[in-house]
Amino acid sequence: MESTTEQIETEKSTIAIMILAAGASTRMGTPKQLLLYQGRSLVQYITEMAIASICNPVVVVLGAYSEQIRPQINHLPVSIVENLDWALGMSASINSGIQFLDNLPQNIEAVVIVLCDQPFLSPQIINQLVDAYHSTKKPIIACEYAGTLGVPALFSKRFFSELAELQGASGAKKVIHNNLYQVFSIPFNQGNIDIDTPKDYQKLLSINSDLI
Repeated sequence: MESTTEQIETEKSTIAIMILAAGASTRMGTPKQLLLYQGRSLVQYITEMAIASICNPVVVVLGAYSEQIRPQINHLPVSIVENLDWALGMSASINSGIQFLDNLPQNIEAVVIVLCDQPFLSPQIINQLVDAYHSTKKPIIACEYAGTLGVPALFSKRFFSELAELQGASGAKKVIHNNLYQVFSIPFNQGNIDIDTPKDYQKLLSINSDLI
């Protein structure tokens, strides 16, 4: 029988995590990936949360502003994927990430997809998705917040082709809702807090100052 350490190592080698950070931040007016949060850029913070989870490998999909964003994470143990078609929408980023995972030598059993602009992402939330995947045997584990299901979410390999076939602005949420009978959800009440506008960012900073 495998020890707990061996089991964790097995999980780390087969459950990947993909961070979508290719957007142009048109509503923000400046690359939100580079906004300062918790003493570093938002993209570095989210990437560090992913690295601290039991998922491995960590894949970051860049697109718009990639030359500016890349130095923020170049020093971290991650794989950076360039989505040259980022202007086509989130689906193109997911497609780029899935293609990268499909070409890896190791067997990737599942992937956790996260966004760069959900600042309350934590290793604990990511690990809960993986734990629920193993305990429930459901092929999709989604986060539940604000009356909906969404990312962060885990998808078993059987959904890689469906993820890769998404088009336009459609994201992983579409695959979740197309397969609700195969979904198990975990609560993530702060998952509905994302950063799209300067007002969102100021609200986030005020929330964090209140917590200090």
